[in-house]
Amino acid sequence: MRSASYSRYGAPQDVLTVEDKALPEPGPGQIRIRMRMASIHNHDLLTVSGQYGVKPALPSVAGTEAMGTVDALGEGVTHLKVGQRVAASGQGTWAEYYLATAAMAVPLPDSIDDEAGSQLISMPLSALTLLDFAEAGNGDWIVQNAANGAVGKALAVFAKRRGVNVVNLVRRSQAVAELAELGIDHAVSTDQSDWRAKVAALTGGAAIKAGIDGVGGPSSGELLSLLGEKGVLVSFGLMSGKPMELSASDMIFKEAVVKGFWLAKIGPTLSPEKMRSLVGEIVEAVAAGTVKLGVSAVFGLDEISKATAAAGEPHRKGKVLIRA
Repeated sequence: MRSASYSRYGAPQDVLTVEDKALPEPGPGQIRIRMRMASIHNHDLLTVSGQYGVKPALPSVAGTEAMGTVDALGEGVTHLKVGQRVAASGQGTWAEYYLATAAMAVPLPDSIDDEAGSQLISMPLSALTLLDFAEAGNGDWIVQNAANGAVGKALAVFAKRRGVNVVNLVRRSQAVAELAELGIDHAVSTDQSDWRAKVAALTGGAAIKAGIDGVGGPSSGELLSLLGEKGVLVSFGLMSGKPMELSASDMIFKEAVVKGFWLAKIGPTLSPEKMRSLVGEIVEAVAAGTVKLGVSAVFGLDEISKATAAAGEPHRKGKVLIRA
């Protein structure tokens, strides 16, 4: 089978090659999926470059999320059937076939197309789990940066459904209009000199309970400065590639708390009931069109270098996907 593999860490467009690999065999509780569409996430690019929190043993096949049809069942798997269309995370999804844990595979209704199905889990699940992690409830105000990213857009929509108010910070005025097209309001561009006043006007002076930081660098400090007393700053991404810059006075006088969020560690702590509830919320929202999972480009597996280069470009309006 063809697979996007790498034997050294480095820029994905430089180190990834399409190679023939042996067809993987599902173990107990696993399924083998014939991949139809896979997503390229930022953490995939960081993993290949050796900059993520985990480093797979090399050589390795890249990719962590995709959708396709069940091709083979491992021992003990009875709730799925061969030929069924599913979305599932796994290791090495940028290949014609990959293995996934059967219990975590999500059957896809016809109302969710392949493009949405290939990005159904990681980013929307991060968004929902971030809301719970920040302990944001009905009527609370929170603020997030990178609001026009995949997690940011999903978080804004899910928060609105739950009655949580969100200030959505972006770095370009054009992105405010892009969010409005998706029905996401309360967007403020930090390239405007009066952006802080606009935030204050939106909240009406209400305390902001939590900040969701996917950028790092000076942006972390900007979020912290907006929080109320005993506010919580949640760091889940480092889009800027720079260390968080935080004001000691904001930390001290607000008695603020800074917490790190990594779904790879939090996900396994969720009960099966909680996970089913979250995934059910995601499937319902995507199927209804409430949460829109955009696509900026689709490449064939043989174009993996072009695909990863495109995924690293700024100001994309959606995910870059790989078609088997």
